[in-house]
Amino acid sequence: MAESKTKINGQKVKLLNNNIKNPNYSTNKRQIFIIGAKGIPASYGGFETFVEKLTENQVSPNIHYHVARMATDKIRYEYNGAKCFDIKVPNIGAAKAIYYDIMALKHCIQYCKNRPSIKKPVFYVLACRIGPFISYFKRKIKKLGGSLYVNPDGHEWLRAKWSAPVKKYWKISERLMVKHADLLICDSKNIEKYILNQYKKYNPKTTFIAYGSDYNKSILKNDDKTFTDWLNKNKLTPNGYYLMVGRFVPENSFETIISEFMNSDTKRDLVIITTVNESLFAQLESKLHFSRDKRIKFVGTVYNAELLKKIREQAFAYFHGHTVGGTNPSLLEALSATNLNLLVDVGFNREVAEDAALYWGQNKGELVALINKAEHLTNTEIENLGNMAKDRIINNYSWEFIVNSYEKLFLK
Repeated sequence: MAESKTKINGQKVKLLNNNIKNPNYSTNKRQIFIIGAKGIPASYGGFETFVEKLTENQVSPNIHYHVARMATDKIRYEYNGAKCFDIKVPNIGAAKAIYYDIMALKHCIQYCKNRPSIKKPVFYVLACRIGPFISYFKRKIKKLGGSLYVNPDGHEWLRAKWSAPVKKYWKISERLMVKHADLLICDSKNIEKYILNQYKKYNPKTTFIAYGSDYNKSILKNDDKTFTDWLNKNKLTPNGYYLMVGRFVPENSFETIISEFMNSDTKRDLVIITTVNESLFAQLESKLHFSRDKRIKFVGTVYNAELLKKIREQAFAYFHGHTVGGTNPSLLEALSATNLNLLVDVGFNREVAEDAALYWGQNKGELVALINKAEHLTNTEIENLGNMAKDRIINNYSWEFIVNSYEKLFLK
């Protein structure tokens, strides 16, 4: 009988029997249940890409992944060898992600209860959304002989988009997730240091495994029509633009970068790839009047991964203004593709790039000076920085390296 298949996010997946009660289930593999990403095949952000790469690059035959997916249906399917299941989530606004994590964790625990042959399962929760509920689930995990691993992500409670009550919830939730986790897997040494210092009274057990990145060049040639059409549409030339990619939120330093760029001497353009929040955009325009500067170009989003990589490769320089979070995926992508990277000087960014980038502070005039300095760097100086950046990615942040680190940890 032919396998039943369907497509999710444009990728073919193999449908599985929806009956989860299977008393004859048995395995000697280590069962890893991943909760907190929106699911695979990936079409969202960092955690989704992480889970996709973790399963896609699996080497050990002794690990079996189970991945929750936020959806409007309830199907089970196989993708990259992982068993995936949909959690139907009602449209309840900001609480949607919390509901999803709770129901996904509940599903995974029940799955193991129905299969007594599963020994020592690992429940890996990405982010600290469900702290107020985690002690209840921790007791159930302990009864199964399982372990609770948590990725604390970045400082979510510092993000400007949250109201004061939501920020308070995030901080409490983080504390409780740290308190009850058997192991915290930090993707940044700065986050690990923060966890160990902030929650010393809980004696948290931590380990550091970074986020990963591809380092291969774009498959698009310099004269590929996809790329040249994008350049022509936005009136750009190769090496004739600075680049910024990221969410349009205050903690990504849009105001500082745009303001300082406008005061710099460069004749190059500033290309900003983002989904614009109309309200924040209007506020920023009212304050800076950047629409009067023809060098400032908001060009929308780019969902073609190879095109985005080519855009990065052909940029003169990349601005990274993220001030909140751990190892940021867009920074890794920039280091792997762009030779000259200009980063806001915070611990997270220095930890990743070290001496392979140039840094700017947030005081008025600092970035202006760095942009003007960048304009006078020689091609050799820029190429040397690019080579150092790519070495950082290959040696410390390649997906092969990251997946190997995770598999060693899961099989302990």
